[in-house]
Amino acid sequence: MVNCGLLTGLNEPVPLKSISVEVRVQDHVASVSSTLQYVNEEQRPLEALFVFPLPADAAVCHFSAKIGEQEIVAELQDKETAKDQYDDAVSSGQQAFLLEESAKSPDVFKLSVGCLLPGQNAAVTIIYVTELAVQADQSLRFCLPAVLNPRYTPEGSDAGIVSEISSVCGAAPYSLTLSVHVSSPKPISKLESNCTLDPLVFLRSDHTQATVNLSPGHMFDRDVELFLYYQDTHQPSAVVEAGVATAPSDSLMRNPVVMISLYPEFPEEGMSSMANQGEFVFVMDRSGSMDWTMHRGKEAQHRIESAKDTLLLLLKSLPMGCYFNIYGFGSRFESFFPKSVEYNQDKMDQALKKVKEMRADMGGTEILQPLAHIYSQPCIPEHPRQLFIFTDGEVGNTKEVLDLVKSHARSHRCFSFGIGEGASTALITGLAREGSGHAQFITGSERMQPKVMESLRFALQPIVSNISVDWTLPERVTAETISPPIDVLFQGQRTLIYAQLKGKNLGGSEGSVTVKYNLNSQPVTNQLHFCIKPTEETGLVVHRLAARTMIRSLEQKERSPDFTRKKIKRTLAKLRKTIVKLSVQAGVSSVHTAFIGINKDTKQTVKGPLQRRRVPTYAGRMRELSGYSIPRAPLRMSGPLRAPRMRGSLPSPDWSNEEEFDCSDDEVDNQGSEAAQDLLLPLVSLQKASGCWELDAALAAVLGKTEDELTNQKPAQVDGSVWATLLALIWLYSWRKEQQVEWQFVARKAAAWITSQKVGDLSQCVCVGNVLLGCQVTKDSLGI
Repeated sequence: MVNCGLLTGLNEPVPLKSISVEVRVQDHVASVSSTLQYVNEEQRPLEALFVFPLPADAAVCHFSAKIGEQEIVAELQDKETAKDQYDDAVSSGQQAFLLEESAKSPDVFKLSVGCLLPGQNAAVTIIYVTELAVQADQSLRFCLPAVLNPRYTPEGSDAGIVSEISSVCGAAPYSLTLSVHVSSPKPISKLESNCTLDPLVFLRSDHTQATVNLSPGHMFDRDVELFLYYQDTHQPSAVVEAGVATAPSDSLMRNPVVMISLYPEFPEEGMSSMANQGEFVFVMDRSGSMDWTMHRGKEAQHRIESAKDTLLLLLKSLPMGCYFNIYGFGSRFESFFPKSVEYNQDKMDQALKKVKEMRADMGGTEILQPLAHIYSQPCIPEHPRQLFIFTDGEVGNTKEVLDLVKSHARSHRCFSFGIGEGASTALITGLAREGSGHAQFITGSERMQPKVMESLRFALQPIVSNISVDWTLPERVTAETISPPIDVLFQGQRTLIYAQLKGKNLGGSEGSVTVKYNLNSQPVTNQLHFCIKPTEETGLVVHRLAARTMIRSLEQKERSPDFTRKKIKRTLAKLRKTIVKLSVQAGVSSVHTAFIGINKDTKQTVKGPLQRRRVPTYAGRMRELSGYSIPRAPLRMSGPLRAPRMRGSLPSPDWSNEEEFDCSDDEVDNQGSEAAQDLLLPLVSLQKASGCWELDAALAAVLGKTEDELTNQKPAQVDGSVWATLLALIWLYSWRKEQQVEWQFVARKAAAWITSQKVGDLSQCVCVGNVLLGCQVTKDSLGI
């Protein structure tokens, strides 16, 4: 574990004074310009070091510095050459600026500002472009990372830039301003945030352009998330961007590039029955940081407690006939069972008992070893492996972890969940990308359960196979696909394809892209027609995103075990040269390049070493873990949050009665949020693995009745379990309809179980149940 803190001493002034961010969103792509204002208030020259996060998939494409009226635009160079130039410049008294990416994690960057003279100001600007991820509710998520947690680095590993992260207690000593401009061909419905925003201002009457600003007072104690809602977000689209006429003829930047956004729509018959088979492996972070709260409200749950509630829902939602196991990991790892076991009542009860006993007591965050152990277990025939990984994502060997996942990509799907502020976007999104799954982030006052159950819905979708992409273009025009082959498709989820267009007949002609695949052994075709004439000036955003995609693929190929043997050292050097060449031509950062800028007009002899000041990054709350000293600071809010995005946190009676709900005293003490007190979890906890409920006092208590009331009203034609299960369904569809995403599979199992009992007409039973519970649902709405 990295020992974090202000290593230069708490009384030394921090040279970074403010950060100003301008975001321009075009449909589902964002261009972000961040300007950092540095001031040297000391009596001798300084070198300022700032280690900070960026989105994992960002393409950094510009770096410049302005001192007075003079602007220095940095150039991309081979990283080692850039570092040498930086050191030489600083040692000779020249002002120099260096921006480099961590070799261990692509979402961590280091900015070095060398030889900042006494009293001098410097404005450093970084520009990057990034895609916006599609959420389960069809919103587009933009995240400005403001929190960078210390990364746990396994013993013996080279932490690199990661080891230079320094944290601050309380709010960071610099301010943030943020403005957002949104434009889209589709009307903007609304914009939500986890932070306080000024009112949204529409610039056009058709609502296709709008601006919004972050309200003053943000304290850098959480990431800034924006959620954009467009009308018809899920419609397929294509953007063709013109190349640069002066670029080399054989380069990516010379020709037009097309970005295709596809939203596969599976035939209804292919989705009519969700998979009842599979091996579900839940991997839960139990490091000390999981004992922190989910957010900063008074009623916030601890992360580990929210995770335990989520595991309860997952275990109750699994289909009969599948296999499952649960792992906990920290500095070590353990599993509930030696290998995955068949899902039945006995194994589910054993697992739930162990879930109750789970604590955040396993030290640091070492995820590589449990993953390696899971992959060493043979897959179960006819039961595709589905991996669910929950972590607050603070690791230093991110690329090593992702390479392991990719090497087993054909044997499983991986669904990842980043919990709390500062989770590594590179780790969370990378796990899902390399494991052909889906990534979710749970931050602020969002509840974990709805997002996890959405991912379970994806996991239960039939696995798509034999995916192919075909292009139909005018004569003498070809498309060279840049994106890696598509390994996974999910119903309604966006898939991006980048391709380079070559040829001379690129006028107003039309082309099309066709995606073919098999769903439940049935062939399916999705097609999109588009105009191949380049659109208006887009600032080379598409080219740079395409270049970043190619660079990441080449970097991963370079890390492949096949490229680490001495006999292919020459091939490895050639691959590295290719990465550097592409990075420099496209102006996009890579692990082998860095931005270097030198002010050669300023030269002042420096006697002795420069004073070094590390700019602290807010790193959440820390605590002592496994003997490693990490400062723990209180979390603060910069102002009231807007209404929570996820619905369903209704106030309801306390469920702390141990006898009725079988909850331990420790669990009750650690609950406290409305979500934990809600009656939904107690009701779900009473369901059997088969999908039914028993007619007993515990169920009656949840439904607000006595056991005699339930028994006396039971229709004669049904037995107690059928009646109890009907009542549970009626209650869910009436009183927790807005939380249906959480209990959808619980209800599906219940309806299937009732149907299997072959009871006669149930309409009268539903009517009696409605009267008893004060509801008005129909038999058909219950799915029976």
